[in-house]
Amino acid sequence: MSARLPRPDPIQPGSGQESVWSFPRPAIAEPSDAHIRIEFDGRVIAETRRSARVIETSHPPAYYVHPDDFDASALKPNARRTLCEWKGPASYFDVVGPNKTAEAAAWRYPPPVPSIQPIAGY
Repeated sequence: MSARLPRPDPIQPGSGQESVWSFPRPAIAEPSDAHIRIEFDGRVIAETRRSARVIETSHPPAYYVHPDDFDASALKPNARRTLCEWKGPASYFDVVGPNKTAEAAAWRYPPPVPSIQPIAGY
């Protein structure tokens, strides 16, 4: 038998903040010029101002980086595959640094559903 957990009470956002409870469902993607910098194992593996931001009810925003702004040597294909009802099928990559690896830490939606087409290939 399973118990249904109550939905958390949303906290009113402060000035300049967003509430994940006001994000849409299903998810949407929007272009973003926010400065995104990803560091792993002591080096910068991505830096961009041309990302796509995906927002979805009760989830923090996720930023998808244009492939040209990612150090391709830091990504190794991983066999993991998943399916999101809102975004479509996902394929994963291990993020590889000089001294460590983060398994399945990066992903993409090669053929995303039409509502989030801005992340195609990101």
